[in-house]
Order: sequence, then C-alpha cells, then structure tokens
Amino acid sequence: MYCGAVEFVCAPSMVKHVPVLLEESLGFLKPENGGRFADLTYGGGGHSDAILGASEEAELVSFDCDPDALVRSEKTSSQFGDRFTFHDLSFQKMDEVSSPEDFDGVLMDLGISSFQLMEPLKGFSFRLDAPIDMRLDPREGQSAAEFLETASRESLVRAVREYGEERRWSRVVNAILDARGTGVLQRTMSAAELVSNAVGGLRIRQRIHPATKTFQGIRIAINGEMEALAVTLPKAFRSLKPGGVLAVISFHSLEDRMVKRFMRKMAGRPVHRWDRSVLDDRKVCAEMLNTKIIIPSKEEVEANPRSRSARMRVLKKIEQPNL
Repeated sequence: MYCGAVEFVCAPSMVKHVPVLLEESLGFLKPENGGRFADLTYGGGGHSDAILGASEEAELVSFDCDPDALVRSEKTSSQFGDRFTFHDLSFQKMDEVSSPEDFDGVLMDLGISSFQLMEPLKGFSFRLDAPIDMRLDPREGQSAAEFLETASRESLVRAVREYGEERRWSRVVNAILDARGTGVLQRTMSAAELVSNAVGGLRIRQRIHPATKTFQGIRIAINGEMEALAVTLPKAFRSLKPGGVLAVISFHSLEDRMVKRFMRKMAGRPVHRWDRSVLDDRKVCAEMLNTKIIIPSKEEVEANPRSRSARMRVLKKIEQPNL
C-alpha cells in the first residue's frame, strides 16, 4: 500500500485529491451504461463522483472508515442525491449492508488519500511533526506509537520486514526496541529520524525517504490491512451480478500478489507457478480482463507522482462461486 514520499506545499484545507487510474477504472466499469456500483474506498470521492457523473442511471454505494470521509461525502451526496449512499464502515463489513449479486461493478482503491497524509493528527506522514497514529479509523485499535512501544519483536519484524519489505529490517527493529521509553517513538519526525539513521541515512538521488518502507509496514500492521483485504475480496466478488466487474487498485507488492492470486483462482487458473492442482478441480467463475497489470501512463505519473506505484487488476464475474 505504498503511496510514495511526496512533498506537499499546501495547507491541508487546500489539498486536492487526484483519483488514480481514473479513466482506466471507468473504462472497465462502464458506468455510462447505468447500473449499481460500489466504491469500497471513498477517500476523497474522486472515483465516486466520476462514476455517478457518467450517467444519470448510475447508482453508487460507497464505504470508508475514516470519520473525515463522512464529512467529505456530503459534497457527493448534495450533488447526486439519492443515487449516492455512504456507509461509515470498513470495506470488510460491506456484507452487512449489501447482498449477493447486488452490484454491476465494484472498485477498490487501496491507497490512502491525500487528505489522510496531510492531516497531521492522523500521523501518517513523517513530513508533518505530530503524534504517530496511522490508524485508518482512529476510533478503533491501537496507535502506531502504542504498537512501537509494546509490540513483540516478532510483530515488529513482521511489520518492518514482511509488510514494509525493508532490507535492513534487523537494524530498524533493534533501533525501535532500544528507543522504547525515550519518547522518540511518540512522534512522526523523531521516529522517522530514528529509522533513517538505522538504515544509513538519506543518500544522494534517493527517490524515497529512508523511513518510507518502515512507516508503510507499521501502518499495514496496526490496521490489519492484509487480513482485511483477504476477507473483502471474496465478499466483493460475491456482491457482483453475473457479468459484473471487480477492479482493484493496489500500491504494494503484497497486496497486488494477493489480488492476483484471488483473481486467478476465480478464473480457474493456477494460483501461482507452484500450483499443481488438478485442472478438473478448478472452477471457472470469472474472466480476467487483463492478464498483465495496468499501470498509470507516463503523463499521469508526471501530473500525479503518487500514482507511480499504482497497479490495477480487473475481473469479470461469470457465475457465483462457493466461497
């Protein structure tokens, strides 16, 4: 779920959220034909507004567990009226308010929004000094500061090495353990400096900040993002009508791998290169509309550097599986 290290020079109230792979998403979902859609990550509302704006016959149900997204959604609600419904819920709870074969298309954009990055009290960005929180829903769970101060070494290793994919994970974990109780792990900038020093500091022409991967891994760990994705993919697919499309935009290799394997399984293909399952045991419930990942164009990356890590995969449902 990597969003890159980007310099923002505007105040949070002036932040403009730019939806990633927007034209590509609309091209597969085809909201201009009307229908009922779900945007499982409202964020800044860019994808939601575009889907609703494509046709007066399009309806949309959107989800987001960030309390501030509820406030932002009022703009979409006022513009599109009862064609838009917002749920203040994590997408993994989508089945609480939706039914099987409910939607013509489902979109999942797994990146965090610019609004979340630019709100200091959310503690996502180490470029804004603030308490280090990182919770997608600040009403639940433990903050990143609490995690760093109390998590077991095993949990820290999983966050930094597996989720953050930091090659110097051992140095980072040791530095975190040594810093406990000093106050360094309580704020974004001091924690980022600790990690940066542990991995060797910022080098010339380095594209991303040395703390980016570690911060990414910590955020994934405290929000249970991989677990949530694993639970939600089958629910999202089940909610599609036959012929409906599931489009997933990811920013992290672990997420993309999970999405890829799920889609290959639904399409009756080998899940990975070591899959030796018998062909007769595979069930074809869907068609992969793109065998290779869809990435942003050069023009989009230049206009929106945050999009550079985006990867989209798309699946068209044929029939309901036994998930």
